[in-house]
Amino acid sequence: MSDLEMAATSELGVRPSADPSAGPASTARTRSLTADAWYDLRRNWIFWVASALVVLVVLMAVAPGLFSSADPTACTTRRQFAGPSGGAIFGYDFQGCDVFSRTVHGARASVLVGVFAVLMTGVIGLVFGMLAGYFGGWLDAVLSRVVDVVLGIPLLLAAIVLSKRLSADQQGSGIATVVIVLGILGWTTAARVMRSSVIAARSQDYVAAARMLGAGPLRIMWRHILPNALAPFIVVLTIALGTFIATEATLSFLNIGLRPPAISWGIDIATAGKHVRESATPLVAPSVFLTLTVLAFIMLGDAIRDAFDPKLR
Repeated sequence: MSDLEMAATSELGVRPSADPSAGPASTARTRSLTADAWYDLRRNWIFWVASALVVLVVLMAVAPGLFSSADPTACTTRRQFAGPSGGAIFGYDFQGCDVFSRTVHGARASVLVGVFAVLMTGVIGLVFGMLAGYFGGWLDAVLSRVVDVVLGIPLLLAAIVLSKRLSADQQGSGIATVVIVLGILGWTTAARVMRSSVIAARSQDYVAAARMLGAGPLRIMWRHILPNALAPFIVVLTIALGTFIATEATLSFLNIGLRPPAISWGIDIATAGKHVRESATPLVAPSVFLTLTVLAFIMLGDAIRDAFDPKLR
C-alpha cells in the first residue's frame, strides 16, 4: 500500500481494493517497524535482564509486602546495628530499623517521583516538540531558544537551588516538590527529540496526502505524525526515568529532596554514611538497589533505542 493509499484509508475510512491479478507475494503482509523492533528485542539478553529488574522494582513499589512483612518504621535502639535475624536479612541500622524492609519500601518513593516527573516531562516536551517541529518559522525559533536556555542550566545544580526554594516553607514528604522541579528542568531533551522526529515526518508523502484530503493541522499531528514520531520520544523518557530516580536520591541525600516520614534510598544512604564504620550494610543495601534500578531503566531505554534505530539493522 502506498503512502497516498494509507492516507486515504485513514481519512476516508475505506480500504483500497486488492489487485486480483497480484500474486501471493504481493498480498502478504509486510512486517512493521514495531514488529521488527520486537523481533530484535526478543533476541537481546540486555532487554530481558533490564525488563526483569524493572518488573522487580515495580513490584517492590506496588506491593512491598510481597518481599518484607516487617514495618519499616518500627525502630528501636535495642536492635542498633544488630545482625541478620529472621526476615531482616540485612540486619538493622543505627536507629534499629530493619534495613531490608526500608530498602524494599524505599522503591515506592523513587518510582513515584520518577513516573510522575516523566509524565510531566513528556507532556511539556510533546507540546513544545510538536508545535516547533510542525509549524516551524518564528514559533520554532522562539520555542527552540527557550529549550536552549533551559538546556544550558545544569540539571542537578538547578534542582538543588529550586528544591531548596520551593521546600522552604512546606511540610510533608516533599514528593510533589521534587516532581515539579524535575518536570520543569528535565523536559528539554524530550522536546528536541520530538521536534526532530516531527520535522522528519511532516515531509513524508502521507502527510501531504492527508493535507490534500482536507485534514487540519491538529488531525495531521495527532493521527499521522505523532504515531510515527513516538518511538524515539518514548526511548528518551525511559532513559530519563532512571536519571530522575538518581536525581531524587541525590536531592534526598543532600536533605533538600524527600523528607521523613517518606522512606527514600537517598535518605537512608545519607543516614548510614554517618555510621559506616559501625556497620556498612545499611549503606551498601540501598546503594546497590538504587544503582541496579537506575541501570535497569537506562539499559532498557538503550535496548529499545537500538531496536528502533534503522541504522543499526
